[in-house]
Amino acid sequence: MKKKLMLLAVFTLAVGLLAGCGSSNNSSKSDSANSGNAGSGSKEIKELKISFVPSKDPGEIITATDPLKDLLKKQLATEGYDVGKVSIDVGTNYEAVGEALTAGSTDIGFIPGGTYVLYDDGADVILTATRAGLSNDSDNPKDWNDNKPTAPTADQTNHYRALFIAGPSAKGQELAAKVNNGEQLTWDDLNSANWSIMSTSSPAGYIYPTLWLQDHYQKSLTDLSHVVTSDSYGSAFARLANGQTDVLVSYADARRDFEKQWSSDFSRDKSIWDETNVIGVTQGIYNDTISVSKNDPIMTDDFKAALQKAFKDIAQTEEGKKVIAIYTHEGYQDAKSADYDGERKAQDLVRSLKK
Repeated sequence: MKKKLMLLAVFTLAVGLLAGCGSSNNSSKSDSANSGNAGSGSKEIKELKISFVPSKDPGEIITATDPLKDLLKKQLATEGYDVGKVSIDVGTNYEAVGEALTAGSTDIGFIPGGTYVLYDDGADVILTATRAGLSNDSDNPKDWNDNKPTAPTADQTNHYRALFIAGPSAKGQELAAKVNNGEQLTWDDLNSANWSIMSTSSPAGYIYPTLWLQDHYQKSLTDLSHVVTSDSYGSAFARLANGQTDVLVSYADARRDFEKQWSSDFSRDKSIWDETNVIGVTQGIYNDTISVSKNDPIMTDDFKAALQKAFKDIAQTEEGKKVIAIYTHEGYQDAKSADYDGERKAQDLVRSLKK
């Protein structure tokens, strides 16, 4: 009898020890995932890292988006998340942000659809930006030149176009004159110009312009004889203004964004609308994304839903509107991977052209 009681006591003690070990292990796992339950009942996120692509001057982006740190912390608190710190950086190029999302070294990326599709093995799209529509949306370049300047409308849209913009150089003006006279540009016309393009994952600065060239000339940007890759649209417009390049490719409302700099920083006597013309227009491009890392333990379904709501709510505040205006975003709508299937087809074509 005594032996049975002793065995029962040992068994009870062993069960208690195992339960204690299990509790300790679960606690350690939660800490390593950078989240846990705060004393108030909210979920704790020690640090949230956000990366932006350098579509504008990196210093300008850092300054404009700094208020997002507090805005996001406050908004996520209403969703039950206590965020200790929000960090913001700008990638050296578009690919750097995609790689950071894949590696899990950044949590959230403000990236174009093309960059998202290129890195969708490691990135998960949660939101698509909406923007004000433009007074021009024709696929005929002459229509853009006949109806300058381009102005925003009250309508929101989830797509935009890329434009081929000729500058004030002699060659740029020569190409523009042919378009405005109703003439069709030849491949030799285009190949004789100096071009500024963006990195290969940029929709407006590379992918869709390549598709346009393929459709019209069975050529791509890589077939052009004189091409320079710019690290930002700011440097691309600077080169166009000083005559280093004759043509650049960019998103449709870029001239509105650089209208003041054209006269001030780039020292042009006439306005950007007087000195530039559209010589080509691409098909519509789905807007930028807010994407999150798939390889990040804090990115649970609940937290992604909280981020979706937080960013949509921030975009409706006056301070939030100022922050997202750096990318000409005006709001956000929930997104899913299938929204960018058209982008995947575009990139498949671009990859086939490189073979």
